[in-house]
Amino acid sequence: MKRVDPEQIGKVIDTLLRENNLTDEVRRRRLCYLWPEVVGPGINRYTTRRWIQGTTLHVYISSPALKNDLMFHRTRLLDLLNQAVGATPESPVITEIAIH
Repeated sequence: MKRVDPEQIGKVIDTLLRENNLTDEVRRRRLCYLWPEVVGPGINRYTTRRWIQGTTLHVYISSPALKNDLMFHRTRLLDLLNQAVGATPESPVITEIAIH
């Protein structure tokens, strides 16, 4: 039997994800998971639900005042969330945030 050099597990997982076209789905899931880290605990306290449909992040906020404030900062949030998952400006994971 021929001996093969070992590979790092991260490289193996990245290869499998790329071969099965799952990198975008993993980034979407990771983006929802990173929402509390990007917006902070104060805003996350009022977040009740979040999910991604297509390239739109849907976020439910329980405070009307905070919801209004976040509407003004949507473009900044888009940039921060896309950067958090390693997306490039040419191929972002999300292109819009819908705040409900």
